[in-house]
Amino acid sequence: MSISHAPPSSSRTAISGISVAKSSPDLVPLVPSSSRRTRVPRRLRRTAGPLLLLALWQLLSATGALPADVLASPGRIAQVGRELIADGSLSSAMGTSLQRVAAGLLLGAIAGTGLALVSGLFRIGEDLVDAPVQMLRTVPFVGLIPLFIIWFGIGEAPKIAIVTLGVTFPLYINVYAGIRGVDAQLIEAGESLGLSRWGLVRHVVLPGALPGAMTGLRYSLGIAWLALVFAEQVNADSGIGFLMVQARDFLRTDVIVVCLIVYAFLGLLADFVVRTLERLLLQWRPTFTGR
Repeated sequence: MSISHAPPSSSRTAISGISVAKSSPDLVPLVPSSSRRTRVPRRLRRTAGPLLLLALWQLLSATGALPADVLASPGRIAQVGRELIADGSLSSAMGTSLQRVAAGLLLGAIAGTGLALVSGLFRIGEDLVDAPVQMLRTVPFVGLIPLFIIWFGIGEAPKIAIVTLGVTFPLYINVYAGIRGVDAQLIEAGESLGLSRWGLVRHVVLPGALPGAMTGLRYSLGIAWLALVFAEQVNADSGIGFLMVQARDFLRTDVIVVCLIVYAFLGLLADFVVRTLERLLLQWRPTFTGR
């Protein structure tokens, strides 16, 4: 019995005098389904829906199916928006509204985050704080407007108080849930490394609660603009809500829609700022970005 050795480059192997041919399969590269995407740019896909809706709106207005006294056409709204920008009334109203939202957001963030830290980090704080906050958050903040007017008058204070109240509770709930949702094994690991109580809070608890805080901030910003809509329609002499009240009295649907678009744009801009902060502060947390 003899065994013949073939050269290494040969595709045949001799075993016990029998020559066996090796069949090398063709390798086909596997492409994940997540990478097989459409060739349409994502930016174009994201704008297709609003553009189609805008075109349908213009078509209904042009054919008379949507009367102007019910809803003005997009062309008319664009013209009115340019007029409001040219005479400075829209920029002045935006500045006033931004100041009210900023003041209410700052006060609400301090109150909501402070209460959440007391309630989330200390059991006695939870016993004293959580139950009253849970009771108050079920009260519609819009229903408190008459009471705030009695307490604070008809100036800026009741408007800022309404925004503050709307911001406080979403931020409190999410920060509190983020603190209590920190993995207990991370706490044990920090204790085994010799971290003090403040060290655990600083290096483990607060970073773990940061995603919840960012989510609460996004909710709070949305509610802040919603609260401002109601606050500026009660005894206001400036702001975007004041323009809407004037437009309502004169049946100007075009001005009302312009103000609503401004509210939506400012809310979208605020959400973009928070999402940018999330990307900067939460780089350590890998997340699912969709397929």
